[in-house]
Amino acid sequence: MQGRERPENRPDIVVRVFKMKLSELLDDLIKRKVFGCVTSYIYVIEFQKPHCHILLTLDSSSKIRTKDDIDKFVSAELPNINVNRRLFEIVTKCMVHGPCGIINPNAPCMKDGECSKQFPKAFREETEENVNGYPVYKRRCIESVRVGKHYIDNRWIVPYNPWLSKKYNAHINVEVCASVKSVKYLYKYVYKGHDAASITLKNDDIVNHDEILNFLDGRYVTAPEAMWRLKGQENEAVERASIKDTTLTAWFKLNLIDEEAHEYYYADIPQYYVFDKPSTKWQKRQRGGQQVIGRMPVISVQDSERFYLRMLLLRKTGVISFNDLKTIDGTMCETFQEACKVLGLLDGDQHWHDTLLEAARMQMPCYLRILFAIICGFGEVENIPDLWTQHKQSLSEDFVHRYSEETGPFYALAELNELLKSYGLNLRKVNLPSVDLQCDLFRLSYDAIEEQSKANTNIEKLNSEQ
Repeated sequence: MQGRERPENRPDIVVRVFKMKLSELLDDLIKRKVFGCVTSYIYVIEFQKPHCHILLTLDSSSKIRTKDDIDKFVSAELPNINVNRRLFEIVTKCMVHGPCGIINPNAPCMKDGECSKQFPKAFREETEENVNGYPVYKRRCIESVRVGKHYIDNRWIVPYNPWLSKKYNAHINVEVCASVKSVKYLYKYVYKGHDAASITLKNDDIVNHDEILNFLDGRYVTAPEAMWRLKGQENEAVERASIKDTTLTAWFKLNLIDEEAHEYYYADIPQYYVFDKPSTKWQKRQRGGQQVIGRMPVISVQDSERFYLRMLLLRKTGVISFNDLKTIDGTMCETFQEACKVLGLLDGDQHWHDTLLEAARMQMPCYLRILFAIICGFGEVENIPDLWTQHKQSLSEDFVHRYSEETGPFYALAELNELLKSYGLNLRKVNLPSVDLQCDLFRLSYDAIEEQSKANTNIEKLNSEQ
């Protein structure tokens, strides 16, 4: 940049430098194996102040298992200025959170008087490998150092890898996933979606403004993202799917010509056949099928036809068409749901238990509660209390983390009560225990004065670039 140019005015330069650094970082992680041999990885780019979320899976020989392994790759402490002055300067410039809390109550991370990222952390003499799926990093008590206007210590340091920080002179937060328990939260964070703007459409001539509750997910393209696309960075082309068979329609055609394929369910086909993308045909697998797993996407019960289509695919073999799929004993049913009923797949509540169990593997508790309410509202459930009892842990997991194991389920029930109202139900009507919790989380109206006050406070938190 030249003269008085600022980064926000030159998205072309920002994007080019970001792309160069990202490519080099990925080479370090994957090709040069900074953390060990990588078996798989995903990354998602966000363009508001361009940054990237990366999730690595290491092979068994490289996995970070012990606290010594964690300390080898991740530090949450200030470097010794006398030993490594350059790293000290980089960490104090790029890896200090806030500060916030009492030191700076107007920091952007502050919500309801507390830091949303739980800073400052507690001092700790040594790393603990696994606390609820995450390691707790070593943060020894040291003498405070001045950074800008404030004095900080190890409690304010964002975890980093010293080698990467020193090479890139940038904010690179490095964390270890200590347990499979936290995997779905990691994927949620990585795949939290594109930049969006929440908007409402309002007609001044209409007195009833119920539209305030109906938000549209508005695509918001920042200048760096626009420049990224214009520069022609990697972007997968959209396939002309309308003229090609999908894996499902190709399976129908496979069953027409290969009787051996009739032995396998649709989800099991990848073990025995390979889908050839250019020809969009299933071809018999020659080797390696023992380590192949087929998985169909999870479908919301609100998308009822596809939900019951999926249920049939898990239980019928040798199908040659969609009509054949919903044909039972020579009679074609009108819908996939009707076919499931004829097969007896909807007797009892086991299919609802299976639905919640499958959703819990990858969905957040807030979504599971919505799903539970939908099942109660639209599904024919024989024993709702038993459904709640068996899935209470996954339905209230976030509230348990926020409050306690004893009170968390009560907050989950309180939210369920509000969700059930959309279907003309409440906890009492579905034979669930009633709770008496008045929580702002469950208010459907808003206080204009309070919201204006929040807006004024947040405006003050904006930095000069914003």
